[in-house]
Amino acid sequence: MLNEKWAIALSVALGAILEVIDTSIVNVALPDIQANLGATITEIGWVVTGYAIANVIIIPLSAWLGEQFGQKRYFIFSLVGFTIASVLCGFASTLPFLIISRILQGLCGGGLLAKAQAILFQTFPPAEQGIAQGVFGMGVIVGPAIAPTLGGYLTDSVGWRWIFFVNIPFGILAVMMCWLFLPTDAKVRRQDKRRVDWLGICLLAIAVGSLQTFLEEGERDDWFNSNFIVVLGIVAAMGMGLFIWRELTAKRPAVDLRILRYRSLAAGSLYSAVVGMGLYGALFAVPIFAQNVLDFTAMQTGMLLFPGALAAAIMMPILGRVASKIDPRILIASGGIITSLVMFQLAKINPDTGTEALFYPLLWRGVGMVMMFLPLSLATLGSLPKNDVPAGSGFYNLTRQLGGSIGIAILTTLLARREDFHRGILSDRVSLYNSPTNQRLEALTSAFQNRGIDADTAHQQALAAISQAIDLQSAILSFEDIFKFVGVAFLCTLPLLLLLGKGNRNRVTGVH
Repeated sequence: MLNEKWAIALSVALGAILEVIDTSIVNVALPDIQANLGATITEIGWVVTGYAIANVIIIPLSAWLGEQFGQKRYFIFSLVGFTIASVLCGFASTLPFLIISRILQGLCGGGLLAKAQAILFQTFPPAEQGIAQGVFGMGVIVGPAIAPTLGGYLTDSVGWRWIFFVNIPFGILAVMMCWLFLPTDAKVRRQDKRRVDWLGICLLAIAVGSLQTFLEEGERDDWFNSNFIVVLGIVAAMGMGLFIWRELTAKRPAVDLRILRYRSLAAGSLYSAVVGMGLYGALFAVPIFAQNVLDFTAMQTGMLLFPGALAAAIMMPILGRVASKIDPRILIASGGIITSLVMFQLAKINPDTGTEALFYPLLWRGVGMVMMFLPLSLATLGSLPKNDVPAGSGFYNLTRQLGGSIGIAILTTLLARREDFHRGILSDRVSLYNSPTNQRLEALTSAFQNRGIDADTAHQQALAAISQAIDLQSAILSFEDIFKFVGVAFLCTLPLLLLLGKGNRNRVTGVH
């Protein structure tokens, strides 16, 4: 029985890892895809946006789909669809075909994440949940960190199409493993199949799809200065309100929101959004800093993140063995404090910051995220009755995905706004009427003239050098601001942990 359980764990974890990696592996290849398909910057962004929208729509529906078609059948169908969609992405010769294929990939892949976690909770007893969720969490945390390295290597070595083709052998392997090891589904009653909450599904697609598009495209379109973004915001708000009303009044809702009667799930899902912001948002900021400020290549940036991913991978099984023996709230609080301290350490960056200065903070970031992610899953879902785990897992994973999107949207906007703010202040201080500025300008002009450049050209190059220095310092100060923001966010949300349960499966009432 032990071997059978672990065969199930490895089978579903492999599917979840494929989905998580494909969330971010495309990012480093976008310039190559853009050049190859002749797309604009705005158009190419939909390769990422389409996948993300499809993901967040299908995740909360995964519990209902598993009930309708059977858990094993739905999981294998998702894997097959994900693999076929990966093939279509790799062979795409036009941008519309690639975007449609990515949407299909997101629809098939979205269910893998929530269903994998639900299957693990239903397969393993409470005493073994720590190590089982450690196997699952290893992919969720390590995946986004290794994706840039893998994507950069494949793009530089064999071309961008292989970031999709690489899914084929692993997808086939995952399908075979799930076919062999997942338990056979119970027969679904015919009368249950007829009861489909189509209105709820449509409202969910409208609400969550509009919200995700709003978050993905907001900064690019200058937020509420764009009529498109304003309309998206209104549609998302109205759609979400109608969706909540529908699901709370329907006899057989597509998404069972009544599951939020469990206090641990409600609080854990809210905190999951914060973890998502730290997991995806902060991870988004570090590569941008490395590439824009330190002039790292995609491959160098991936290698910068690799030690943290390795630390997370090592910590997962270790923490998995002790997580069920320690109050998860203590571990989550410790992880939140560690992550917050790491953010404050990263806020000390300067023009001379290199890989050595970033090594230990990013290493500890991997440790801190593991200490939050793994116990949070146990505290949030471990208290639920077995039958409610699929619905709870879907909602919990949705909040983490949306938290990541919200975090990236907030940090992207904050980064741009703070950079403009700091540039304005520095530009006011660096004036031609300022004696130190004139001295610096004269020194630079002389240095360029000493290289054989004529006086006028040397003066222009000196002005350009000062302008570049202002831009660099503005960028550094803006990154300092967002790292501090994430650190403060983790500290401010720690009181939510008081609402979490201890992850004991035997407690099934809605008061913990």
